[in-house]
Amino acid sequence: MSDSKNKKHVFLDRFQFYWRNIIDALKGSEIDYTNAHLNQAIILLSVPMVLEMAMESIFVLVDVFWVARIGTDAVAAVGLTDASISLIYAVSHGLAMAVTAVVARRIGEKDPAGAGRNAAQAIWLGIVASIPGFLVGIFMPEKILMWMGASPEVIETGAGFTAWLLGGNVVIVLLFLNNGIFRGAGDAAIAMRALWIANGCNIVLDPCLIFGIGPFPELGVTGAAVATTIGRGVGVLYQFYIFWRGNSRIHIRAQDWRIHFDIIWNMIRVSVGGILQLLIATSSWIILMRLVADFGSSALAGYTIALRVIIFTILPAWGIANAAATLVGQNLGAKNPGRAEQAVWRTGLFNCVFLVAVSLVFIIFPRPIIQFFTTDAAVIAYAVDALRYISYGYAFYAYGMVFVQAFNGAGDTYTPTAINFFCYWLFQIPFAYALAQWLELNAQGVFISITVAEIILTVVSYYIFKLGRWKLKQV
Repeated sequence: MSDSKNKKHVFLDRFQFYWRNIIDALKGSEIDYTNAHLNQAIILLSVPMVLEMAMESIFVLVDVFWVARIGTDAVAAVGLTDASISLIYAVSHGLAMAVTAVVARRIGEKDPAGAGRNAAQAIWLGIVASIPGFLVGIFMPEKILMWMGASPEVIETGAGFTAWLLGGNVVIVLLFLNNGIFRGAGDAAIAMRALWIANGCNIVLDPCLIFGIGPFPELGVTGAAVATTIGRGVGVLYQFYIFWRGNSRIHIRAQDWRIHFDIIWNMIRVSVGGILQLLIATSSWIILMRLVADFGSSALAGYTIALRVIIFTILPAWGIANAAATLVGQNLGAKNPGRAEQAVWRTGLFNCVFLVAVSLVFIIFPRPIIQFFTTDAAVIAYAVDALRYISYGYAFYAYGMVFVQAFNGAGDTYTPTAINFFCYWLFQIPFAYALAQWLELNAQGVFISITVAEIILTVVSYYIFKLGRWKLKQV
């Protein structure tokens, strides 16, 4: 009898511990991430990061939900634009990786003024980096879609969508870069609120601007891009308000905006690895999208819908993995590499439990999920196959993304770049082409190649992580 009471007591204590920390995470409570209990640190960082990414996931699904009401060509246009604009995401996330690592290291060293200076220089870098995308979006959106293999109908439908997203890419870059600053400082709750504000605006504006509800103009698929750009712009304004207000963990003072070329060069040095690793991954995604496009608009639309559903769960998983980046950066700054490594293993376990549970749902019930977005039988068939095949590797993805974020959090952005080069360019692309064309598995061959490549990436990352050279990186 006493044993059952003790077990009940332990269960209640653990429940109260986790529940109390979840509430603190949502409030943005401050702790020292270099000394707190690891489970508490992971919860306080990962809960707002998961919710931040969950809102981004909802935004992704809402976009395709409304656009699918226009037609298959509209969905195909969104898919091709997403693939092309992924280069912008690569730059913004690469810069965010660098600033997260540098800010986390300065915070771990108890140098908040240095963190603010580095943050300001990263923002200047982000603004400059957005200029090429702006020029491409303004002057050649039709050519971008044509190079991606779009049909004339898809180009006519989606050119405005492409122009708006690329032309307004500065808000994409700044939104994710600024959130990288907040995450590095341990202000994950502020990053969550910024993305919720941005995507909340988009969700409200999406149907209004697509279909011309009330006083809004009917812009079709272009309306989705207008809504996204406005929403993200509002989120960026909120972020700058927080930087200016100065009562968060990171404060950018007026003098911090003065150009410091040595800091900018260090930021470029660290961010190049992050940008390259994402460019390699996203360019591989673009090529895979191009391979799928060879099998028609139904295959492309099905793949696009499946990817949106997958992103719905992968983004929250990246939120958990991002906790590892902050903990590694701050604990290395505090000269505690053993605790940094322990944080990675603990975060990987949390992530694996989450993604395995999701994968079971996707493998067992793919059709009802896809039917929520489309009733086209051909599109459903491709989307179901894509969702099921890619979900088979979720347990590996969970640890793979945590290892990658651990390297990035340490400032070792070049190791994941080399891993991505091997796994995506040297393996995934040729393997996908061989399965799709030579073995005549068509689009399904591309879907299978994604899972196999991600499993190999996780195994290679595990081996290199165990070597421990990332602990010696200086940023």
